[in-house]
Amino acid sequence: MFYKICVILLIIGGLNWGLIGLFSFDLVAWLFGGSISILSRIIYTLVGVGAVCAIPYLFMPGDQASHRI
Repeated sequence: MFYKICVILLIIGGLNWGLIGLFSFDLVAWLFGGSISILSRIIYTLVGVGAVCAIPYLFMPGDQASHRI
């Protein structure tokens, strides 16, 4: 379950960065009241924590990694 949450956070972050790169549109900031609002900062922080927590997943053997998600 922990890794699924990390993957969901990484997808949110990836989609947001894709929108920023393609259209200069920050969806998280738009939804939560600007990039400096507390809610946006919480989302950005959770995405960052999810990315850091997902790093060990890259170093797991293939059979263990496939059972995590």
